[in-house]
Amino acid sequence: MLNSLSGRFLILTVIFVMLAEVLIFLPSVARFRQDFLLSRLERAQIASLVLLAEDMIDEGLEDELLENAGVLNVVLRRDEMRQLILSSPIPAPIYATYDMRDPSALTLIRDAIGVLRDSEDRIIRVIGDPVRSAGLLIEITMSTAELRAAMVEYGIRILVLSAVISGFTALLLFLAVRTFLVAPINRVIRHMLSYAQAPEDGRRIITPTAGIRELREAEEALQSLQQQLTSALRQKARLAQLGQAVAKVSHDLRNILTTAQLFADRVEASEDPAVRRVGPKLMASITRAVNLTESTLAFGKAEEPPPALSVVHLRQIAEDVVESERLACRDDTVAIACDVPQGMTVRADGEQLFRVLSNLVRNARQAIEASGKAGRICLSAVEDDSGWRIEVCDTGPGLAKRAQDHLFQPFAGGSRKGGTGLGLAIAADLVRGHGGTLTLVKTGPDGTCFAIALPKTVLGETPD
Repeated sequence: MLNSLSGRFLILTVIFVMLAEVLIFLPSVARFRQDFLLSRLERAQIASLVLLAEDMIDEGLEDELLENAGVLNVVLRRDEMRQLILSSPIPAPIYATYDMRDPSALTLIRDAIGVLRDSEDRIIRVIGDPVRSAGLLIEITMSTAELRAAMVEYGIRILVLSAVISGFTALLLFLAVRTFLVAPINRVIRHMLSYAQAPEDGRRIITPTAGIRELREAEEALQSLQQQLTSALRQKARLAQLGQAVAKVSHDLRNILTTAQLFADRVEASEDPAVRRVGPKLMASITRAVNLTESTLAFGKAEEPPPALSVVHLRQIAEDVVESERLACRDDTVAIACDVPQGMTVRADGEQLFRVLSNLVRNARQAIEASGKAGRICLSAVEDDSGWRIEVCDTGPGLAKRAQDHLFQPFAGGSRKGGTGLGLAIAADLVRGHGGTLTLVKTGPDGTCFAIALPKTVLGETPD
């Protein structure tokens, strides 16, 4: 708390408000002392007027008047004469004399501080102007004990009130700072942390929304920096992995052309018109090979463009993959099924999603064929509020330990003899570009299952 921006701002606010209250405190206490002494002068004058009206009063009444006035002696100067009106024994010599006829502010503050600092009971003389000019001046003698006690009590009330005001003010400023400054800063921090987890995911780049000009400029600068960094990271990764990139494309191109070659062999070896109808499939495979070759040239020159996201029919893509792999089977030992609901749509790049599913199904088919046993492959999908989950499961022999240890690593995760492990690396890279994940759900003697998770949300502001 104390190490946070809002916490330190709260402490500084309390300190500054208390400092301002201290600067107000001294003049306020000085004014209280002045009013206290003036009230004593006024009460002493009223008591003396009673004596002047009666001319002669007994000693008991005189003591009562002095006690009510809170003074020891009262002297009036009237008609150029100084007259002791009321008097009583003075317990100690007069310590100081204070003239209340137009004193300066500094003098009042200095005298007030002196009273607060001196804890002893002193006898002081106070001189002032009579009320309504009833004479030339009035002079009283009084004790400082009651004055000091009243000043201390007043000072405590002022300090308590100051503490309450400073605390309330600091709380309001604290809430204002958290709302208008700290909360937007925390939002920027959350975006930075989210971006740091996956800089290649363009959805994590911050979108400026701050209403404060300086914070919005900071968000715009961060957005520009993230865009440049994402572009630089992608370009650097592409250049650093140029050799692997060519191998990846060659891997896909080899598989596509192998399928095309199998189609061509069947067409050449059979005179059945039904078989010759496979010709369009052959042309489609060759077209895919041409498109992939063109992408290879673009990949070598610059970074691969991000997926062109659109709403595509997953069932149609899955059926194309299944039909293509069925035609590539060497015998009937591998059964491939499509369990994707009719009408299901996903937000993805259709061509890249085809490559991902084709790699996964092809790997499963080749693993079953290499085992020499019959097996089954199922391509299924489900949808919920958060996204889509696509699974490719088989009943093959499972992945080897080495393949599991280096899963999704090019040239290290091959699970069959002569394999490079590029198929899974390509698939994982393409899924990651969609903001999704490709994970191994299970593998073992009873089969292997991979899952693709594609999110529905477009990353924006992280909730508080």
